[in-house]
Amino acid sequence: MSSTATAQHLINGEFVGDAVLERRNPARPGEVAVVSASGTRADAETAIAAAAAAQREWAAVPAPGRGAVLLRAADLLRERAGKVAEDLVREEGKTMAEASGEVGRAIGVLQFFGSLGWASTGTTYDSALPRTTVSTQRRPLGVVGLITPWNFPIAIPAWKTAPALLAGNAVVLKPSDLTPMSASHLAAALLDAGLPAGVLNVVHGTGSTVGEVLTHDDRIAALSFTGSTRVGRQIGRVLNERGARSQLEMGGKNGVLVVDDADPRRAAQVVAAGGFGLTGQACTATSRVYVTPGIRAAFLEELAAIAATYAPGDGLEQGTSMGVVASDAQLERNVTAVRTAVGSGATLLHGRPESDGLYFEPVIAVDVDHASPLAADEIFGPIIAVMDVPDYESGLAAINDSAYGLTAGICTTSLSHATDFADRAHAGVVKVNRATAGLDLHVPFGGIKDSSSGTFREQGHTATHFYSWEKTVYVGSD
Repeated sequence: MSSTATAQHLINGEFVGDAVLERRNPARPGEVAVVSASGTRADAETAIAAAAAAQREWAAVPAPGRGAVLLRAADLLRERAGKVAEDLVREEGKTMAEASGEVGRAIGVLQFFGSLGWASTGTTYDSALPRTTVSTQRRPLGVVGLITPWNFPIAIPAWKTAPALLAGNAVVLKPSDLTPMSASHLAAALLDAGLPAGVLNVVHGTGSTVGEVLTHDDRIAALSFTGSTRVGRQIGRVLNERGARSQLEMGGKNGVLVVDDADPRRAAQVVAAGGFGLTGQACTATSRVYVTPGIRAAFLEELAAIAATYAPGDGLEQGTSMGVVASDAQLERNVTAVRTAVGSGATLLHGRPESDGLYFEPVIAVDVDHASPLAADEIFGPIIAVMDVPDYESGLAAINDSAYGLTAGICTTSLSHATDFADRAHAGVVKVNRATAGLDLHVPFGGIKDSSSGTFREQGHTATHFYSWEKTVYVGSD
């Protein structure tokens, strides 16, 4: 059995704080996966002060030098990838394959933004004035706060931290208290790569303590948050009132439309990958499916067969096809949602509204009312609600009839349907014949409606725009 990991705060270049909070392995409740420090208001305020003191010197480092630190950190994380992935499985519950993929994602993010240190960030224009040039420059905001969730405990901290650092900011990161070790591995790689003391600070703890300080402290110029819509909206209001920037990536209730011209087996594979992969614990996961009459029977037969291959198990055991639910609270949400749907007339084609500990089977629910909570609310589990629609137009309307707008998909062999859906689907990301979960790191990511604040996108080269402001400079040669 692996030894218990320890996650301390990183404040001003030092790992500090007594490790007092236990996080147990969700697949092995008797095993303590990690013990972590519990941050106080004073810890958060000290971290902000350290960041404020270090930021100006870091911003003075040329962008290629800042990028070089990210590239070295990527190399170090690659060397440590096996241990990092194992710790991720033990604290979050993913399969080893999924955890290894996530660590690889974090490495890729560091490489991508590290390479952008050599890219031009300004533009030169011809001026309407004689003997005058006009150019733009991007400048860091100062100190930024980051609040990240438990479901991607190293990838999301990486894709927020890397562009923030590249842009010349200092950072205070609050990872989820359920998954402190993964963020600590990221921080250690950056520190060992030569990041100066105070430029990145990590404070473990609760949102009600550490998150509150990051949200309200006037030294935090911007805050990037990934989590629930309810909490995100609260954070956005506070940031807006004090004139600071907010980037809010929140909930999703992602729909897929399966039309008659689709291949039923391929459609089932796409839906299952989006709904059951990562134990359904992704904001981009497929959770509602609309099916037209001609393909319904064949599609459901294929989907049920594929669901039977997803058996929840210990992510560290070879051959495990689906990880466990991350927490008791999340399990209760899953069970309650399925029981409520069954009580309202839904039929379970696969799965059950019970579990063996945190081992929760994938669920396919049919005969689901379009207005039911299972069809409308984000559950965050491996649960797919299948609903009937008479035709393509009705299916598109159902996809768009949601408070959320993160990802949306269609399974079709029709170019006309594919292009029309891409144009008219109300979502920040549209997938055609691909799972709604899974994103490239070099392109923008974000949603609309209750899924996102919609002002700045994450990932891709424009991710640095949230962490910087633009200056226009006129130079006359007279």
